[in-house]
Amino acid sequence: MGVLSRLVRPFTRQAWWPRPGNGFDIETLLDQADAQAAPVQRHIWLIRLLDWVRRGEPVSGMQCVVRLLDANAHPARRERVVALLAAVWRDTDVAALLADFGFSPRAAFLNELGERLRARLLPQSPETGDMAVLFGLLFSDADDADWLGALDEVTLDGIGALWLEALAHPETPFGEAAQAPLGWREPFYDAMLYQATQVRAIGFSPAFRARIGISVSRDFDAAEGEAHHGDAADAGTASTRAAFRQLTHVIERMRDHAVAEAVVQGPAGMASASDGATTLLHEAQYLRVLLDTCIEAARGLHGHLDTQGISVNLVFQIDQLCERCRRIELLLDVVLAPRPGPALHRLLLTLVTVARERRSVRALFAQHTSQLARRVAERSAETGEHYITRTRSEYLDMLWRAAGGGAVLAGTTFMKFAVLALGLSPFMAGLGAGVNYAASFVIVQWLHFTVATKQPAMTAPAMAAKLADVRSDAAIEGFVDEVAHLLRSQMAGILGNLLMVAPVVLGVQALAWWVLGAPLIDSHKAHHVLDSLTLWGPSLWYAAFTGVLLFASSILAGWAENAFVLHRLDSALRHNPHIQAWLGEARAARWSAWWRDNVSGLAANISLGLMLGIVPVVAHFVGLPLDVRHVTLSTGQVAAALGTLGTPLLHEPDFWWCVAALPLTGLLNVGVSFTLALRVAVRSRGVRITDRARLWRAVLRRLWRQPGSFVWPPRSVG
Repeated sequence: MGVLSRLVRPFTRQAWWPRPGNGFDIETLLDQADAQAAPVQRHIWLIRLLDWVRRGEPVSGMQCVVRLLDANAHPARRERVVALLAAVWRDTDVAALLADFGFSPRAAFLNELGERLRARLLPQSPETGDMAVLFGLLFSDADDADWLGALDEVTLDGIGALWLEALAHPETPFGEAAQAPLGWREPFYDAMLYQATQVRAIGFSPAFRARIGISVSRDFDAAEGEAHHGDAADAGTASTRAAFRQLTHVIERMRDHAVAEAVVQGPAGMASASDGATTLLHEAQYLRVLLDTCIEAARGLHGHLDTQGISVNLVFQIDQLCERCRRIELLLDVVLAPRPGPALHRLLLTLVTVARERRSVRALFAQHTSQLARRVAERSAETGEHYITRTRSEYLDMLWRAAGGGAVLAGTTFMKFAVLALGLSPFMAGLGAGVNYAASFVIVQWLHFTVATKQPAMTAPAMAAKLADVRSDAAIEGFVDEVAHLLRSQMAGILGNLLMVAPVVLGVQALAWWVLGAPLIDSHKAHHVLDSLTLWGPSLWYAAFTGVLLFASSILAGWAENAFVLHRLDSALRHNPHIQAWLGEARAARWSAWWRDNVSGLAANISLGLMLGIVPVVAHFVGLPLDVRHVTLSTGQVAAALGTLGTPLLHEPDFWWCVAALPLTGLLNVGVSFTLALRVAVRSRGVRITDRARLWRAVLRRLWRQPGSFVWPPRSVG
């Protein structure tokens, strides 16, 4: 996406209007300001002006422009520029910039994603009546916020005076000729009303209504205990909903007070200490309280989505609501300020920053999927706790369960050869292999066995859950202990899988020689195994790709469980009348609970199995050099080849090159999936880069001083 955007940027920004050359004269450009020109020509004039400012040092360039527009030194030039700006205010929707810029027209993540992609890939025309579109064209450089923030107070006062003079021009809708009592403040009040309408709409949407009551109720549970909190929680819910309901009414009352005050004193006198101004300030303070209530209600939903589930659209709506409330506060600061210059500067910086962020697709994903990533990671963490051993008894139990998983995968190895022997089309063969893997992984789950390579993607979020506070030494030591527990668990799982799968496969092959007089796979397939699994082939690349699939299965598992909770499928299964009539009420309840407890594991196992079988076929179809190498299944295939070709194979280098590839395959399976899962989990918890460095230094220090703790549980632990 980044490369594509750089390729098309010259065609989507300002490449098709003249850019100032080396000999360009800024005074000539300022003298060319023409309020009678067509709107598109006025817009291009503004764009060229800012291009000149950016050409050298932007701060110095803007200071030069302000000096050249001084009212005393260049009154005629200033009048032309003011008239042009007034014409721009007259012919464009200023409230669209103040109220709509930076917000999606529809409160949905995919709609906003489409808007950003369109803005990056398609050119935008300066022939527009939307001030928000024009603003995006004017401030299209990523560094605009930096140099605007560095402007000195004198320059800011000059820009603010020019801006207010243009807004108060007789030809604008806010000038004296328009008989607007609020003057230039008129679009700001309109924008606040538009924003409040959107905030109220989000606050009364079904997703918010259903969750706000639960959020407030749980807050009272935490604060007051379980007893006698119902009435208080209901009152809190009513108060929160009243805050959303009152927003527009308060802004309308503020506007009425401001108009009445302006009629008496004029727009410039609204900040004086009169009774009307005092009432206006009281209403403004009440509005700020309402906005804080709305923001807290929205933020409070994040803490209670664990039982209700979470969706990207809901997170997007929460963020949009909070940003709209902050925009109202910025607009409120402008209309109440006796000297609006500093407040206007803060508003401008905010809008320019929003313009920069809204061009970034990556920022959209980073901002609005972080909560979903955390929720998925936490759900994986709940499952991952079962894969971490901390005592010697748990360590031995992991060895036993891993051995059981290896025995099941030994059968999976022979079933794969059987599927390939059917001579199916590539896709059907891949589908058959995927079903074979998925069924085997589900059997492993039902028998309470384990597959070592599935552990890392589940245990990484569980380990990241220990990172809630990494600033204390005790927390860091706790994290290092968790790393040691995890590595021991991984070793136990891999050893249990491999030490069982190879003997079982060899035993089945020996039994086939004794009973059938021939092995279960022929020599051609055995030689193919040796050719495909050798260290000198692409096995390590395929093993790393398999680690990606292992990680993807854990993400799908967390997503499936989150969707199960979000859509309340457990309640639907329990109370569905047809299911109750078929199973009975008690069995329906147990059936619902079983799905709630096992949906994550089933999703992980089935998705992993199908991806291991189907993804390589699809990759080959589109010409991608991708295949899978799973350490346990690869070990079973090498053992099957040995069982077919016999002991003479032990003297062949090809066999030992395959054996040498197995530990590296396991390392890549585990390492890639664990790294990706830990990266998502750490990012979802907002751990800083400096804290990450401290964590890894602590791990290396423990590895140097106590390497045995990463292999076998200490005697004191057992």
